[in-house]
Amino acid sequence: MNSRYATADIVGVNPIVAMPFTSQGDIDKRSFLRLLEHLATSGANGATLFGIASEFPKLADIEREWLAQAFVHTLSSSPLFRAISVTEHCTELAVKRAKYYQQLGADALMLLPPFFLQPSHDAIQAHIFAVLEAVEIPVMVQYAPGETGLPMHPEQLAAVAVRYPHAVFKIECNPPVDYTRAFIAQAPQASVLNGYAGLYMLEMLAAGGKGVMPGCSFTEVYVQIYRHWQQGELAEAQAMHQRLLPYIQRWMSHCEYIIQAEKNVLYQRGIINSDYCRHPGWPLTAEDRQIVSRLIEDFSLS
Repeated sequence: MNSRYATADIVGVNPIVAMPFTSQGDIDKRSFLRLLEHLATSGANGATLFGIASEFPKLADIEREWLAQAFVHTLSSSPLFRAISVTEHCTELAVKRAKYYQQLGADALMLLPPFFLQPSHDAIQAHIFAVLEAVEIPVMVQYAPGETGLPMHPEQLAAVAVRYPHAVFKIECNPPVDYTRAFIAQAPQASVLNGYAGLYMLEMLAAGGKGVMPGCSFTEVYVQIYRHWQQGELAEAQAMHQRLLPYIQRWMSHCEYIIQAEKNVLYQRGIINSDYCRHPGWPLTAEDRQIVSRLIEDFSLS
């Protein structure tokens, strides 16, 4: 089964889909579908479900099943590439999940390597290899040591790139630029995307990265920055990124903080019906909500 997209097509702005809940903490299906429809017209290149910003550890299996099917079906006629993250820490289960998402119609996968109980580097590499060997569609191998507590050497990722041409790499260590340069020096053929809310978006593009994977609440801002960069309008790209930095630098002080703040952006924009995050989370202050309102005004987000 081949994807609609090749590895080289996994570029540009690829936001992580937030997870809308009702004020009682249930999945808000209507808001979820409305959010997907919004992203389909945002100018993004792709969208990814079940990333950290999707609050994936707080979802039940039955919820994941409905969400994955709705995600693939709703965006089936969209130009967005549809990626779904495989987050199981058990290799056997991760392989089954990867095969299932490919069969379901995902255009790409994202893979969070296992970190619970600190598996060995050999075990992590075997896990990544097993998933890559199980599918034909592109797989974005995720490196997020700040969230997982698991450092990996550039040499480890380079070994994956050499062995598997359908691997893409999402690098979101802090800072990621030197790591990315070291990785690309050993695997120049590899495609690299950057997460971490796009804090280092322009530096990563300059270092050879192919795109950014931020949250989804102000996707249009990242799209404008990326288009300026594509067109060689570097001063314009830099100016817009500098305007965005104070917001994302504040919120990225804690992962739960930016998840909650971005969800409040979506709520204030009228895209989702509630900014509820399942617990434990990060309560916003009145000042936080005012800052969200300021971002929406600063970037003319409806």
